[in-house]
Amino acid sequence: MENKKITIIDETLREGMQYRGLMFSPTQRLKILDFQEKLNVDICQAGYPPAHDVEVDTVRTLCRHAQKNEYKIRIAAMGRANIHDAAILLDTHVNDLHFHLHIKNDVTPDQLDNILHGLSKTIDFIRKKHSSASISIAMLDIGRSDDRILDQCVSFLSHHHIDMLSLPDTSGIMAPNQVFEKINRLSSKTGNTNISIHCHNDMGMASANSMMGILAGGSALEASALGIGERNGIADLYTTAKTLQDQGFDINLNTDDIPAFKAYYKYIDSIIYEQTHEHLLTVNTPMFGDAVKTHVAGTHADGDYGMMSEEQFFLNILCGRHMVKKYLELQNISHDEKKLEEITLKIKTQSFTWGRRLTRDEVKTIAASFNM
Repeated sequence: MENKKITIIDETLREGMQYRGLMFSPTQRLKILDFQEKLNVDICQAGYPPAHDVEVDTVRTLCRHAQKNEYKIRIAAMGRANIHDAAILLDTHVNDLHFHLHIKNDVTPDQLDNILHGLSKTIDFIRKKHSSASISIAMLDIGRSDDRILDQCVSFLSHHHIDMLSLPDTSGIMAPNQVFEKINRLSSKTGNTNISIHCHNDMGMASANSMMGILAGGSALEASALGIGERNGIADLYTTAKTLQDQGFDINLNTDDIPAFKAYYKYIDSIIYEQTHEHLLTVNTPMFGDAVKTHVAGTHADGDYGMMSEEQFFLNILCGRHMVKKYLELQNISHDEKKLEEITLKIKTQSFTWGRRLTRDEVKTIAASFNM
C-alpha cells in the first residue's frame, strides 16, 4: 500500500453539527476552514445547504473565502441525491457535490430501477449545469443494506462515471474485519470510481473500521476533529490519518504539525464545551490528552512508549529503579545514585501504605532521607 494516495475529507463542519445539535457560527466556520487549510486537508465538507437558505449563504461564503485567499482546499456541500438538492448545491458555487442515497431493503426490483433512473437524471442534470463538477454519492448504509442492492447500485454508479462512491457504515455496527470484507468485495465493481470510507463510532470502532476500509480498497477518508458527528461520532481525523501515513499511505494532511492540530482540537473542544458543558478533549484523548504522556510501570521507563518528548512519571508500588531515576532527574531532585534501590523500595512501600501515588514533595523527602 506504500505511496497509495489517500484524499482526506474533513467533515467537522457538516457532520460535526450533528453532534448533539452543535451549531457553528459563520465566524467559527471560517476559522475552522482556516485551520483545515493550514493542515493541508484536501476537502472541507462545509455544510448541508438544502437545510436552510442561511446554510446556502454560509457555504457560499466559505467557498468565496477559500477562493479569495487562494486556498488549496476544495469546498464541498452535501444534499440528497435528487435534482432539487443538486440545484441548491450548484447555487453555492462549490465544485464538489456530495449526495446521500438511502434505499430500503424491502425495495422491489422495479422500484430500485426507478430510483436508479431518477439518480441518472440527477447526474445528467449536474453534468449539463457544471461539466467539471466532482460528484460523490454515499450509499446508506453498508452495514444494513442487502448485498443485492449494494451490488446493483455500485455497478450502476460506476458505469455512470461519478467521481467518488462513499460506502458508509452509517449505523456504526460493523467490526473491522466486516468492513474490510465488504469494501474489498465492492471495490472490484467500482472500476475507476474512487471509494470513500465513512464509519460511525457507535461501537468505538470508527477509526479502526476506516483504516480497514482504506486497506480494502478505499482511496478517501471521511473524518472529523475529535471524531465529532451524529450520535457517538465518526473517525477521528488525526489518529486515523496518522495511522494511514505510518502504514505507508501518501496523504497531504500535515500530521507533523502537532501544535496546529492541538490548536484546532482545542478550538473545537471550546465550542463543544460552550454549548454542551462537556469536554471531548480530555486526559484520555489519543495523542492530545495528558494520559498518553504518562508512565507508571517500571517496564515502560526503558522503552519508546507514548509521547517521549513530553513524558511524565507517576510513582506508586509498580515503579522500578529506572523509573525512579528518570523521575528524580526530571524533577531535579537531589539524590544519592548508590541508594537508588533503597529509595525505590521506600517509595513503593510508602505508596502501598498510603494507598496512592506519591507527590513530588513526598518523593523529595524520601530521597533526602538517604542523603544523610
